[in-house]
Amino acid sequence: KVYASESAERMEGRPDRTAAVDAIAADPAYSNVMVVAPPFEAVDQIGEQIDIVWTSNNYHDMVNAATLEEMRAFNQGVFRALKPGGIYFVLDHAAETGTGYSQTRTLHRIDAEILKQDIAAVGFVLDDESDVLARPNDDRSTHSSFETSQLILKFRKPE
Repeated sequence: KVYASESAERMEGRPDRTAAVDAIAADPAYSNVMVVAPPFEAVDQIGEQIDIVWTSNNYHDMVNAATLEEMRAFNQGVFRALKPGGIYFVLDHAAETGTGYSQTRTLHRIDAEILKQDIAAVGFVLDDESDVLARPNDDRSTHSSFETSQLILKFRKPE
């Protein structure tokens, strides 16, 4: 099964929010796709434990829409949602090391080190990381795009 998730809070007043994903889920070729809308801080309320949570190029946006306490609760919800040994995969636009969350609104980038710190704080173990999407000519001082560096972090829930 593949769960396409959007938080219930972000769905309020925006019935079109998942229109593209709903269309995919309606296609018989993708009968394994289910669209769900649990509360932001309760990803684990989809009804079963899962193997992987994957977020691409939007963790910085979630930070922008939430408080740091809400982000901690979100990460705790991801932890609860995963089976032991499950993977939390985060891909996002890379900020300069040491900038923390300071560039999430302005440049739409996030510091890999703050992600490692905050996600590990709820019990995850950093399993792997990659710089395969780093762009050598990106000094990380401009607004993110798909031409700028991206970070890849793979966390694991301990068994």
